[in-house]
Amino acid sequence: MRSYAEHQRAVHELLDPLAARLDAAGGRPVPVSASVGRADAHGRVLARDVHAPVALPGFDNSQMDGYAVRSAELAGARPGSPVRLAVGPTSAAGDAPFALAPGTASPVMTGAAIPAGADAVVPIEVADPSAFIGLGAGRHDSPDGSVVGFTAPVAPGAYIRRAGSDIAEGALLLAAGTRLGPAQLGSLAAAGVTEVLVRRPLRVLLVSTGHELQAPGLPLRPGQIHDANTTMLGAALRGCGVEVIEALAPDDAASVRAALEASARRVDLVVTTGGVSAGAFEVVREALAPLGVEFVKVAIQPGGPQGLGTARIEPEDGDSPVEVPVVAFPGNPVSALVSFELFLRPVLRRLEGLAPDRHRARLPLAHEVVSPRAKHQVRRGVLDGDGAVEVGAPSSHLLHAYAQATVLVHLPVGVDALPAGAAVDVWRIDD
Repeated sequence: MRSYAEHQRAVHELLDPLAARLDAAGGRPVPVSASVGRADAHGRVLARDVHAPVALPGFDNSQMDGYAVRSAELAGARPGSPVRLAVGPTSAAGDAPFALAPGTASPVMTGAAIPAGADAVVPIEVADPSAFIGLGAGRHDSPDGSVVGFTAPVAPGAYIRRAGSDIAEGALLLAAGTRLGPAQLGSLAAAGVTEVLVRRPLRVLLVSTGHELQAPGLPLRPGQIHDANTTMLGAALRGCGVEVIEALAPDDAASVRAALEASARRVDLVVTTGGVSAGAFEVVREALAPLGVEFVKVAIQPGGPQGLGTARIEPEDGDSPVEVPVVAFPGNPVSALVSFELFLRPVLRRLEGLAPDRHRARLPLAHEVVSPRAKHQVRRGVLDGDGAVEVGAPSSHLLHAYAQATVLVHLPVGVDALPAGAAVDVWRIDD
């Protein structure tokens, strides 16, 4: 029987080569900004480094609303002996830069260009008067003859955002492999980049198996249940940034193989649910073991039976064989989702440029728990008002209870009972 860690490593070893496959596929151009009828780059992964075509900021600009000054002219300013300067032209956001005349202070707005010759900004709040003189209501500049006073020196460079202080022209703006979220897209747009090359996402074939399964919304015959796994794991896979092709197969090996043959050339990975245990109708095992997939027991609960390997598919049309990695999960919904969280989610998220791990913490138990000593048990739970963990029942059919949970609780091999207050490892699943 494999340990939890051993099977985790095996999944990584099987799927890590997919990164090279995605890199070898190159990239395709997509727009940085969304537009009608076109998908944008949001959520995609860069296929190639992007270097800044311009410096950001592109010019020295003001961090504050205030007055642009020559700091040397304020060196002698004191509360009882202010320095008074004539008010020069205003620099508002979007105005072209101009030269600051000696002996003057120019009103400058946040983000506006610093006049040439100025080397500091004095915030309007500490100027005298502490409001701009005559500006607004359609007036751009202060009236002729306006004077402003300063009662303290100002350090050179104060409240000035220097050109290139965010990024220099030609510097690496975003590296290949970066996932493009709002901040990354904003950086691209600020630099004037309109299009980037993105890596194609992983494509996954999700096959749920079982004669008993019926699609949600369709009537159930006696003995049937609605298929939760396709909806549940499809959403989980898409949450990792992958494209999903869904298939539902009855309990016969030919149907499972047919589903793989139909999509094997279009997908990077196959994920199956059901048919991996020791029962009489373990269709996934029957269909995929001869193709090279290994079926093992893992010392976890739920999710003990697992399948893993590379399936070599020989198309019936005589075309060349296709090799595709397969990860096979149990069919009980909680077992399938816990298996996904433990083994597949971290790998897929890392491949797609996402943070691979759930937020983790070590928290006290709200009550006593028991666990099978020989297995790594993963229970579902919630945090009480004091931050302690209330642990739910272990059964693998309790999907509704899983839906109410906020944490996965890990009870490792060697633990058979823990008292209230004992610390346990938890993963947050409510993000």
